[in-house]
Amino acid sequence: MIIMALDHVRDYLYSGSFFYDPLDPTQTSGILFFTRWITHFCAPVFMMLAGTSAYLMQQNKDKKELSLFLVKRGLWLVFLEMVLVNFGWNFNITFPMFFFITIWALGVSMIVLAGLIHLRIKLILWICIIIIVGHNLLDPIHVPGNSLSAFGWALLHDPQFFTWQDRSFLVGYPIVPLVAVMPLGYCLGALYSVNYDPHKRQRSLLILACVAVDFFVVLRYANVYGDPVKWSVQKDAFFTFLSFLNGSKYPLSLLYLSMALSTAFLFLSCTDKLKGAFVNVVSVFGRVPMFYYLIHIYVIHVVAIIASLLSPHQDWEMWILSQPIWSTSDLKGYGFSLPVAYLVWIGIVIALYPLCKRYDAYKQTHKGKWWFKLFVRIATSCY
Repeated sequence: MIIMALDHVRDYLYSGSFFYDPLDPTQTSGILFFTRWITHFCAPVFMMLAGTSAYLMQQNKDKKELSLFLVKRGLWLVFLEMVLVNFGWNFNITFPMFFFITIWALGVSMIVLAGLIHLRIKLILWICIIIIVGHNLLDPIHVPGNSLSAFGWALLHDPQFFTWQDRSFLVGYPIVPLVAVMPLGYCLGALYSVNYDPHKRQRSLLILACVAVDFFVVLRYANVYGDPVKWSVQKDAFFTFLSFLNGSKYPLSLLYLSMALSTAFLFLSCTDKLKGAFVNVVSVFGRVPMFYYLIHIYVIHVVAIIASLLSPHQDWEMWILSQPIWSTSDLKGYGFSLPVAYLVWIGIVIALYPLCKRYDAYKQTHKGKWWFKLFVRIATSCY
């Protein structure tokens, strides 16, 4: 949740965000590349851990109750994406742009998981493996144009930008293969059951990390399958290494997921018993992720407006979207250096911490009130 905000601050404040790809080895620098690359872990790990949380909810719900919960929560998240999240990106009540990104994919994945949990866990695992490993076979399939069929295929696998009448639609996160990542996390939840030995869990996670990273290195080096963009030799060894690391995010390729999930397994193994003040602070954001997610979008957007007023650019109205922001020449002269973006990111995270902590405490003491339950549906955890 914290790292995700860095990517969004960079989007809004860094001067080069709208003019070149920070992951392109021919255009980027090392620090810029890794500023963008580190955020690659957010979406897939977010999806996986949501599935793990769903597994753990079975301690208090039977599968029928859990299925109903997942369907309702999934539909609610799709609604939030279309309304509150999209307004946060637009700041325009007419919604000139609709974004189909993280929260909508999370909601659809929950609905799919609601059906899958009734299968045996080994069967769920095999379904996930087949989808994740095999989905890149769909890469050559494209449906051109602005037709409904093209939009439908974009929602499934082929991210695109569409313009219909006066509105634009950006499909950033197709549901394949993300729809398999949450059930994979559900299977992972077995390692976190009450009776599972913590030491064995750490070893299992470490083994999973090693297997996944070895799979990534071997398949990526072969350069034959697993990612539509092949790595290539660059001007020196360092930038060739960057090309090697740069897996495709839209849609998430097999190699991208292997890299992200291997790192997640390693992190989970190393932090399984971690405690202390820092863990307590980070846990506050983890207990109210949707509240944090919604607020951070609005705060960063407002900061961009203020930054425009305080800079020589001074065109704050460009952030009240009437067209895709990256398609306008008004951005010339706007933006700040990467260190400034980092400072703003740190400041925003620190500023949001007291709000998240207070909301977390308030949520714990008002669970039984019907009006608070309604509010929680809007601003509670995704998990």
